[in-house]
Order: sequence, then structure tokens, then C-alpha cells
Amino acid sequence: MKILNAQFFKSSAQAQQCPKEDRPEYAFIGRSNVGKSSLINKLCHRKSLAKISSTPGKTQLINHFSIDDSWYLVDLPGFGYAKVSKSLRATFGKLIMDYISSRKNLMCLFVLVDSRIPVQEIDLVFMNSMLENGVPIAIVFTKTDKLNKTEYATNMKKYEEKLLEYWEELPPVFYTSAKNGDGNEQLLTFINDLNKKW
Repeated sequence: MKILNAQFFKSSAQAQQCPKEDRPEYAFIGRSNVGKSSLINKLCHRKSLAKISSTPGKTQLINHFSIDDSWYLVDLPGFGYAKVSKSLRATFGKLIMDYISSRKNLMCLFVLVDSRIPVQEIDLVFMNSMLENGVPIAIVFTKTDKLNKTEYATNMKKYEEKLLEYWEELPPVFYTSAKNGDGNEQLLTFINDLNKKW
């Protein structure tokens, strides 16, 4: 599947302000500066569909993008570290959880993880809480182009071993690069297959 038309649809400060649940929806989330906006732009073949910033915590709203007039791609605020106040971080947390728990058309929550760094407890806690609450997730490793082959193989093996300490089997896993487009085809094929089940 190739995205032909991607357009900004709506920003929401509260989950109840989100668009009607009349089509399948796929949300992207991760720690601040994980490369979420860059990946979204690469997937959609657009340079600035999702706003990219070097300042962590830039995305503070639920941003819906209409894809080919048939499904939504959703950019969620990052969790964890962000250069914002504690009260605003707490608001992020409530906003994210309200969104995830209320959207009946959410087909998959893509949890983005920086492939260059060791397993972070905050990622594990978040993913575990999602699985315990029956939220369908997939793990998307980002920035794989920034590792050499040895580093890449070592990091991915460590990640897999750590995750399997918690789960009997892994959810779907994708390995991506917003720079060269690695993994995009696999991600979009996965989404397309789920769209057919909608």
C-alpha cells in the first residue's frame, strides 16, 4: 500500500473532541524525541505534515491526519521527559489514557522506541499497561539507520530478550528509518491488512 493523499484533519485538546469513529484509526506514541513526527512524515511522503522539533514535548494535542479519505493516522503527545511543567506532563498522561480507553475505532497503537538506546523502564511499563488493558499494540523501532550492523544486531537481541522476560510472545515488531524509509512498506502493509478487517 502507498499513501496517495495525507492531510491534517484536526487537533484535539480532549479525547471527546476527536473526530467521529467512522473509520479505522492508528495512533503513534513514544517517548519525547523518539522520531515520531519524522516517521509519520516519511510514511506519508510529506516533509512537514507532522511538526518536527528538537524540543522534547512539542506535540501537546491529539493530532488526526486523514489518509486517503479512508483511515486516520494519529500523532499523540510523547510520554516521559519533556521540557514542560509537571502539571502539563500530568495532563499529557490523562489525555493519552482518555484517548486510548475511549476510541473504539483504534485498530493499533504503534509504540515507538529509539533503537540506539538500552531498554527503558518507562517504555516497558507503558507497553505492559497497554497489553494488560487489552489495547492492541505494535513496537516500532526508530532511527535504525544510525546504527552499524553489529550495534543493530546486538541492540535488537537485547531488546527481544528483555521483552520476553515479561511476555510469552512479542507483539508485531517493525524496524524503521525516517531517513531512508526502511520498514515503511511493512508498516503500511500491516495497516492495510487491518483496514480490510474494519
